[in-house]
Amino acid sequence: MSTALRYFFVIGGAVVSILLFLLASASDNSGFFDRYYAWLLGLNAAVAGALLLLVAVSLFRLYARYKSGKFGSKLMTRLVLLFAAVGVLPGLVIFLVSVQFVSHSIESWFNVPVEEALESGINLSRAGLDRALNELSATAARTTQRLAAEGDGTERVILAQLVKEQPGMQNAIIVDAEGGLVVSARASRSGNLSADLPTREMMAKAKSDDAYGAPEGGNELRSDMIDAPVNAQDSISQLRLRVVMAIPDHVRPNGTQLAPRYLQLIQLAPAQLAADGETIRSAYSNYKERFVARVGLRKMYIVTLTLTLLLAVFGAIASAFLIASDLAQPLLLLAEGTRAVAEGDLSPRPIVATSDELGTLTQSFNTMTRQLSDARSAVERNRAALQNAKAHLESVLANMSAGVMVLDHEFHLISFNDSVERILQQAGVTMIGRKLDEVEGMQEFGAAIVAAFAAQSAQSAAGRNLQRLHWQRQIEVPRRSASLDDNDLTLLTRGSRLPIEGGSGYLVVFDDISDVISAQRSIAWGEVARRLAHEIKNPLTPIQLSAERLQMKLEGKLTSPDVELLNKGTATIVNQVAAMKRMVDDFRDYARTPPAVLQPLDLNALVEEILHLYVSGEGDDIIHPQLAAGLPLVMGDATQLRQVIHNLLQNAQDAMAEQPVVDGAARPRIDVVSEAIHYQGADGGTRTAVRLAIIDNGPGFAPKILARAFEPYVTSKSRGTGLGLAMVKKIVDEHGGRIDIQNHVDGSGASVLILLLKLAPTTHNT
Repeated sequence: MSTALRYFFVIGGAVVSILLFLLASASDNSGFFDRYYAWLLGLNAAVAGALLLLVAVSLFRLYARYKSGKFGSKLMTRLVLLFAAVGVLPGLVIFLVSVQFVSHSIESWFNVPVEEALESGINLSRAGLDRALNELSATAARTTQRLAAEGDGTERVILAQLVKEQPGMQNAIIVDAEGGLVVSARASRSGNLSADLPTREMMAKAKSDDAYGAPEGGNELRSDMIDAPVNAQDSISQLRLRVVMAIPDHVRPNGTQLAPRYLQLIQLAPAQLAADGETIRSAYSNYKERFVARVGLRKMYIVTLTLTLLLAVFGAIASAFLIASDLAQPLLLLAEGTRAVAEGDLSPRPIVATSDELGTLTQSFNTMTRQLSDARSAVERNRAALQNAKAHLESVLANMSAGVMVLDHEFHLISFNDSVERILQQAGVTMIGRKLDEVEGMQEFGAAIVAAFAAQSAQSAAGRNLQRLHWQRQIEVPRRSASLDDNDLTLLTRGSRLPIEGGSGYLVVFDDISDVISAQRSIAWGEVARRLAHEIKNPLTPIQLSAERLQMKLEGKLTSPDVELLNKGTATIVNQVAAMKRMVDDFRDYARTPPAVLQPLDLNALVEEILHLYVSGEGDDIIHPQLAAGLPLVMGDATQLRQVIHNLLQNAQDAMAEQPVVDGAARPRIDVVSEAIHYQGADGGTRTAVRLAIIDNGPGFAPKILARAFEPYVTSKSRGTGLGLAMVKKIVDEHGGRIDIQNHVDGSGASVLILLLKLAPTTHNT
């Protein structure tokens, strides 16, 4: 049973108890009994209906539980029926006996002949009151005759004499036909005379019946004793007599006739007659009330007994529900707990606080579920830790610069990280679930991986490299986004066997080392350049001197055609030696670039100084500076940065010069742009760098040059050495900067971007 129903049963019992107390109290007070009988009956019926509704709801819930086969419903049904029978049967027997006893007892109280005696006393009082009223009417008749006979001016004297001589007379007044006061006389000056004026009904009855007479006051006495209407004059508490009589018409000596007038006499009834009448009337009224109330009293007693029976029945049923609920609650809790455990809910069940075996059983069940919950929580924590570790590993793999691939035992691609798509420039969707040697452009790479794992298996079978669990080799893969002449990607690849679901698989990790190979080439070329500069420069001067000496010795001894041939040959030797010297100087400069001396430097000022050599100030200049104002100072070597800017501007001009002239094409243009770049440092603070960009609208870099632009001796110029961009990159690297070249997407030129990260100490932003 729910807590709400428990409270309703308790409140219903308390209300019924209060009503029973009120009914028992009302039985001694018939007036209270009659006035509040309907309210008490309605309230009793409402409470009984509410209790019946609650019992019906409880029975319906029990029936629903029984039909659904819930555990404990049969036990509760048996207990409810048992306790209901125990409470209803004795209560019904007591109810029937009590109803018979109350009905016969109340009727026997009114069998005594009291009513006849009271009616006789009332008739005796009525006779005395009628005699007094007749005497007052006779007095009024004599007075009206006297007033009609004596004429005007005598009314006040006659009335005063009447009030004075007649005992108990309160007042005597004469009113006109409209009820207006004409003359009055009264025994006492106290009281309101206007309240005693006759009404139009009284005067009308006096005119039609010769007189109006009636007793007044005395509360209920008059209305019970005399059949007269109740009017406003009944507010007087004393019993008195009122007589209204018309005065006969009087003709004046001049022949005029007076308007109709009425005489009213009010006299107190005899004191003893009024007291006796009031006593008899009160006793008769009380008797009538009790006689009339006997039926209602019997009904109230029966209702009281009925409510007592209902209270007993409802209390028995409620007790049955409460006791059955208390007994079945531990079993129901265990059943619900078992079902919840089967569904995976290991939360504690409510504990029945009893000292018997049922309470111990529920406590033991909660202990078991708590232990299971702790074990599951530990498993969940371990699983969460594994998931976090897996997520961390996936995040590490996703952010690795190296590509990671997992292959099954047949070398089908199972999974990979983002770097695989970036390095191989191949969409992962096209590779997943397929062998690498079946993917377009990946045939060489897939075949190399299969061959490497086969070689490892062969070595393991031969007993060699037993401790080596992985293989490593360098694999060349063609670039997908470049032309056929471009250099291949150089991938440093490692592989090992990996246990996976359903058998064994393979793990392949590779990284693009093309830049490393390029750097190694640059270092190798630097060493070659240093040695060539040393070995080649030494014999160049003797060769030049020997050629010039031969020309000087033989010029005067040869004929004119021979002299011309000699001069031409000598000039050729001298020119080629000079070209070789310049090439050797370039080798020497590339191999022995002096270390940069970094000092605070205004990059904009350096650019403007250099541009004076290229810009004439006229409108046909192709170089257009766009230098940002307020640029922070950088740490740089002015001499080396000047060489960098000269080299880049010269390359841009050469590219513009090599571009064929086409009608309608855009004018050649070179933009020199400087700007401050703000970025987030590794510590989370905001930092600033300076970027210098050389942008032209020329033909751009050739694809094969773009891939190895910073390597020595890589050039598209017919007379270039290929050391310009290599020296630029070397200088930028020594300044701690970054350099990048790129062609425009629309094919309208190329850009060289230099990012200088080292700023002067006063301009650091953290």
